[in-house]
Amino acid sequence: MSKLEDFLSAKEEEEIIEAIRTAEGSTSGEIRVHIEKTHAEKGIFERAMEVFHALKMDNTKHENGVLIYVAVEDRDFVIYGDRGINKVVPADFWESTKDIIVAHFKAGNFKQGLIDGILKAGEQLKAHFPWSADAIDELPNTISRGNATKE
Repeated sequence: MSKLEDFLSAKEEEEIIEAIRTAEGSTSGEIRVHIEKTHAEKGIFERAMEVFHALKMDNTKHENGVLIYVAVEDRDFVIYGDRGINKVVPADFWESTKDIIVAHFKAGNFKQGLIDGILKAGEQLKAHFPWSADAIDELPNTISRGNATKE
């Protein structure tokens, strides 16, 4: 898998977006997926943090945004959570979520890996940041692509 365009089909992207809607349906938390070719010379965590800020995920009311950042050609990804969520989830939460995604990715099932990771993140968001009447969807549910720092 080296082509960014071939990573997910349009149908698979729609299924991932639906998983985001489902996961966010019971929480005030925000989940985004960003896919790009490579994190280049930067470390993957540094690049994920840049994308997190570029997508304005650090501007949510409860600091409960979660980014799943995928660098396709590097065959690598990061789950990056904001301060609010990182304060309350179990210490091994992101590793256990990452393990779910890795198992699917190794089998070449990128769509299902992302869906299962999104739904797992949504469970924790729901537990710690349940939906309330004043909750609004603060960020788009679309999958972002490419160089987010230029959006």
